[in-house]
Amino acid sequence: MSEITSIEPQIKDKTRCNVYVDGKFYCGILLETAVKFGLKAGMKVDKSRLDEIQLETEKSRALDKAMTHLSASMKTTKQMRDFLARKGYTEAVQSYVLERLEYYKLIDDYVYCRAYIESVKGKGKRALEADLIRRGADGAAISRALGETEEDESEAFAVLAKYLRGKPNDRQTLYKGFKYLLSKGYGAETAKSALLKFGESDEDY
Repeated sequence: MSEITSIEPQIKDKTRCNVYVDGKFYCGILLETAVKFGLKAGMKVDKSRLDEIQLETEKSRALDKAMTHLSASMKTTKQMRDFLARKGYTEAVQSYVLERLEYYKLIDDYVYCRAYIESVKGKGKRALEADLIRRGADGAAISRALGETEEDESEAFAVLAKYLRGKPNDRQTLYKGFKYLLSKGYGAETAKSALLKFGESDEDY
């Protein structure tokens, strides 16, 4: 059995409070809820009971916050879970909200990946994959979306042309251009094709 070590009013919203269990922040709830359920410092409590209380009293509020957060831009499942955690919602509430959002098709990692890939220019598949991993997208969704994506050789050529602008058109510079394309996440074959458009042989790449 755990112990509520303190209940402190939130700075930004005086109608809510932060509940600390065993000396660590556990969740946020309405002050009215804390009073209703008799929560106070020194009280012995099962964490699962706090989860039930928050789920019962705050799931609708949490869903509203999540939908407002989504209105600004698409989010991955992990990004949304992290947002709800920062707002002080327990895993039970987070799971409820995510289930609702998935049911309404408001959150979908595959759709997010496809939209991100289509919106980003000047990056190869490896760089796009790294970006999506950092955003917490599901691995299977990333693989599926990238598997349906072909690297745009004309786009790679444009990236290379911009990099080479004003530089001497010699073998050393072109080799640096090749490495630059690799650093942008393009595959070796795509980089070679871009170089060939500059009349460079691909024998040494």
